[in-house]
Amino acid sequence: MDVKNIKVILADDHPSVLAGIKSVISASNLKVVATACNSTEIIHLLDKGACDVLVADYAMPGGEFGDGIPMFEFVLRRYPEVRIVAMTMIDNPAILGQLRSLGVRCILSKTDDVSYLISAVHIAYCSDKGEFFSPTIKAILHECSGTTNRRTLSQRESEVLRLYVSGMGISEIAGKLHRSKQTVSSQKNSAMRKIGVDRDIDLFQYAVEVGLVPSSRVVAKNS
Repeated sequence: MDVKNIKVILADDHPSVLAGIKSVISASNLKVVATACNSTEIIHLLDKGACDVLVADYAMPGGEFGDGIPMFEFVLRRYPEVRIVAMTMIDNPAILGQLRSLGVRCILSKTDDVSYLISAVHIAYCSDKGEFFSPTIKAILHECSGTTNRRTLSQRESEVLRLYVSGMGISEIAGKLHRSKQTVSSQKNSAMRKIGVDRDIDLFQYAVEVGLVPSSRVVAKNS
């Protein structure tokens, strides 16, 4: 792959952060083609094409397509050719592990030097399976590797859980995802076993903790 003039979209809801990141990238062989401050703007830009790597903050409230796990999952599903570098202040190993499982393989902590971004973008662009974590993220994932691996869900399991805790029943989810009710039920049960819960109320709490859905969208159900 030609690593010259890699086209990058930057997304962060803080203008000063965007300016700082853009300054670092502009000094390299990377090309910033656009910036965004929420998921609505990100999707609008990606629909236009001309982007190799999306560098996006994990937390950007206010956009039509949400933020965090739901946003990254949507981008990966709709634009599989676009590579992602996630930037975050989060130090929760469950959330970081979920991002990694989802397919976001380059994750940077905002507490680390922004210069790591250059390497992350190049690795994201050049390798389907390559990973890059800034020092803080690497330390968290290493320290909690046992817990993170145990709680890692597949993309389909995450999708089922997100819909379930937002209020949809098994039949509704099956219809929406074009799967059988038995498949959806099995995926829900498998996910619950992986994260070590056997009650719906605990499942809802987990969904909020790892960012599958905002707490305001969780609909409690009787176990």
